Amino acid sequence: MSVFIIQMLAVLLLGRRVWERSSLPSGFKKTKREAKAAIIGNAIMFVATLYSVFLPLQLGTNWFNVGLTVFLAGLIILTIATVNFATAPMEKPITQGMYRFSRHPLYLSLFIIYIGTSIATASWVFILLGIANIFWTWTESIAEERYCIERYGNEYKEYMKRTPRWIGIHKP
Repeated sequence: MSVFIIQMLAVLLLGRRVWERSSLPSGFKKTKREAKAAIIGNAIMFVATLYSVFLPLQLGTNWFNVGLTVFLAGLIILTIATVNFATAPMEKPITQGMYRFSRHPLYLSLFIIYIGTSIATASWVFILLGIANIFWTWTESIAEERYCIERYGNEYKEYMKRTPRWIGIHKP
């Protein structure tokens, strides 16, 4: 889970512009449900991060090998999507790189990393934390999309028609 802390630090180090883009502006109004989901989601992330420190890896087992492979796939998606995010122009929605296959590749990488970590540690508790986090990210993604429609208008609506929320084939 420390990869997300490292990713947040990298975004912070890339500059104020990238950091500001990484969250909804303070003036954006979330619904009560979205605000509650954000609090719960952040709490789950904190618990998962703390809990992951104490998880023993199942070294030398098939669980570890499969989990490591899944985790690395998630880490690759996270890295590429972070670079895509950081290098995209501010005045346009991000539609290139990993964002061609998913409107939320950073959240997608979160799911994959949770699954890989759960398998590599054979932890049912961690998979349950990952499943709980899916509900938070789903709610957060809806709020982010509403903001992007406000900010980018029809350009973002067209992007939404071409690109699935989580994963799929980009429609020309």
